[in-house]
Amino acid sequence: MHAFAVTGEGADVTDVEVPTPEPGGHEVLLRVERSGVCHTDTHLRQGFYDLGGRGSLRLADRGMTYPLVMGHEVVGTVVRIGDQVTGHRPGDVRLVYPWIGCGECTECGHGRDNHCAAGRNLGVARHGGYAEYILVPDEKYLVGIQGLEPGWAATLACSGLTAFSAVHKVLPLPPDEPVVVIGAGGVGLTAIATLKALGHAAICAVDLSAENLAVAAELGATTTVVATHGAASKDIVRACGGPVAAAIDFVNNGATATAAFDALRKNGQLVQVGLFGGELTVPTALMALKMITIRGSFVGTPAELSALVDLARRGALPHIPVIDAPLTADSVREALDRLANGGVGGRIVLRAAGSPRGS
Repeated sequence: MHAFAVTGEGADVTDVEVPTPEPGGHEVLLRVERSGVCHTDTHLRQGFYDLGGRGSLRLADRGMTYPLVMGHEVVGTVVRIGDQVTGHRPGDVRLVYPWIGCGECTECGHGRDNHCAAGRNLGVARHGGYAEYILVPDEKYLVGIQGLEPGWAATLACSGLTAFSAVHKVLPLPPDEPVVVIGAGGVGLTAIATLKALGHAAICAVDLSAENLAVAAELGATTTVVATHGAASKDIVRACGGPVAAAIDFVNNGATATAAFDALRKNGQLVQVGLFGGELTVPTALMALKMITIRGSFVGTPAELSALVDLARRGALPHIPVIDAPLTADSVREALDRLANGGVGGRIVLRAAGSPRGS
């Protein structure tokens, strides 16, 4: 099959031919219809994560191999099934949950595949959606999206799920308690939309781009802060009328994490999501005196994705902007470059050849 892959650490995306998988057992082969482009893919392309003073985390040292076919926000049509598949048939259109666990550990046994220490994620450890076809290891990772536009539905597998899970780590809170969302790109905008859909009434969006903040306000942000000086905590506190109950950092570099921490009130929560890199240094006494909670959040569980899709199908989740482009090597490269340079107000979703717009 034709695919678009990174052939080595730091290499760019090129056209490649790889064997078309043949499903067996519980596996399902889907023809890719839509494939969203995530900022995580920019890190996969460069081959490492920035760990601040601890250097970098090389993905090859964690088992990532080349050629790597990225793409983990996938909507596809079932074309072939394994002999133990009972709930799907060719022609079914499905959203793919890509955060595949080992299937044997305690976390996987409790339905928390994204917690698995030996994960085999699609688009990272297995070939993903920048290709003609994608092989899903079990039909349990497929979610029906009847009634949803497939381009937007594709974003729910990562952008939507990441935001949904992070938001639920700070809720419940009284609706008028400010929640700060740092970063109004695709994931941050989805978090704002999700907070609004869940009835939260005080949402502060922080971003470098006034254009992104205008979109954030349309989706439900009640207060916005232009981070012209590195998202200073005093600007956040002033905008929110005092220290805040919770902050979700979808950028998560040294400057934004520090600003988020410093803006928290007593018993405040900081959820760190972004992978931009850096480090956070905090006063240990303040951690105790202010009873601060800091936690990381990585995507979400299969059950959370199903709950998010249900929310979307009920019409309760506002749409983030979706930028349509063809699924080609040039489009993948251009999309990754745009994300690496910042300023994408929404989510870029690539459309496979022969798949009409809006279908």
